[in-house]
Amino acid sequence: MKNRDNNADNTIIAGRKPVQELLLDSPERIDQLYLQKGRQDKNFERTIQRCKKHGVKYKIADKTELTRIFPGNHQGIIARVAAMSYADFDEMLETLREAPLPLLIVLDQVQDPGNIGVLARTLYALGGAGIVTARHGGAFLGPAAVKASAGALTRLPVARVANIAQALDKAVDMGISIYGAGLSEDSSSAYTTDLNYPAILVLGNEEKGIRHNVEKRCEKLIHIPFRREFDSLNVAQAGAMLINEFSRRTAERTESLT
Repeated sequence: MKNRDNNADNTIIAGRKPVQELLLDSPERIDQLYLQKGRQDKNFERTIQRCKKHGVKYKIADKTELTRIFPGNHQGIIARVAAMSYADFDEMLETLREAPLPLLIVLDQVQDPGNIGVLARTLYALGGAGIVTARHGGAFLGPAAVKASAGALTRLPVARVANIAQALDKAVDMGISIYGAGLSEDSSSAYTTDLNYPAILVLGNEEKGIRHNVEKRCEKLIHIPFRREFDSLNVAQAGAMLINEFSRRTAERTESLT
């Protein structure tokens, strides 16, 4: 087996046997699989079929690109692997109410591993239930994200789903409140609007925000009100402030019941 870290950002597994074993035993751990162009034998076709079956993202690339990713003997196949195991989304929904802060963070195409790490660190510290990201289109949760989270990503449940919108539909059917972070004409101040639990907070892409199809699933958009003219906060800053507001409201409700 060939195993190594690539520039401290990715965990790389290379070689036919170790990659095939990973694809059979733990396909959910594979962020992306690379196959060398021109090597179209039975193993090549079988690997593509397994990727399609398990929803694993793959890329057919030339030998130069594969060698740049892993300069050793990769045998024409490389897997970029997450630095953690993933939780089951359905189980996360079932146990959401048991968390000290019954809040899930859903990341809609958030790309920066550093931002995800910061969000995970805040969410874990304040008792949040976990993070949900898309299987395709989100940041790679490798060592860089784990480092930025100060290890929180290895303790906090993280799930990957095939379709964010469909995942939110399932949450709505279970009576979970869905909030989206966004500044628009109909968004409400996070400090004055009602926040119900258990809840999901959706955070969008660093530049484009929440996609329209995902935003439609949010019962309410909330934002951090500014007291000075300013463009925006980045997703990690805004997300941390919103998580803190959810936490503050939970603490207030707990105190009122005692």
